[in-house]
Amino acid sequence: MATRARFLVLWGTPQDPAEFERHYRDVHIPLARKLPGLRRYSLSRNAMPIRGGDAYYLVAELDFDDITSLREAFGSPEGRATAADVAVLAAGASVHSMVYELEDVG
Repeated sequence: MATRARFLVLWGTPQDPAEFERHYRDVHIPLARKLPGLRRYSLSRNAMPIRGGDAYYLVAELDFDDITSLREAFGSPEGRATAADVAVLAAGASVHSMVYELEDVG
């Protein structure tokens, strides 16, 4: 059974949505797309919690072949540049992230 790994990023509503969008599209996505081993990069908007709480403004999912590939990607120069840019974006929006393995069950 093949497992994959996902890096999930949950963004809160930014202070300046227009500037966040500009920077995310023009700077952050091009940086992240250079991550070695990146297989898929998708965005979701207005993710609503089922049991109350605030919606996330943006959800980013970055998929890799496995945890090792993911760790190597974020340890690379491209990964460090992408991580440094998160700090720029997070100055105007809350951010939470996690890493996990995926298992297809059906």
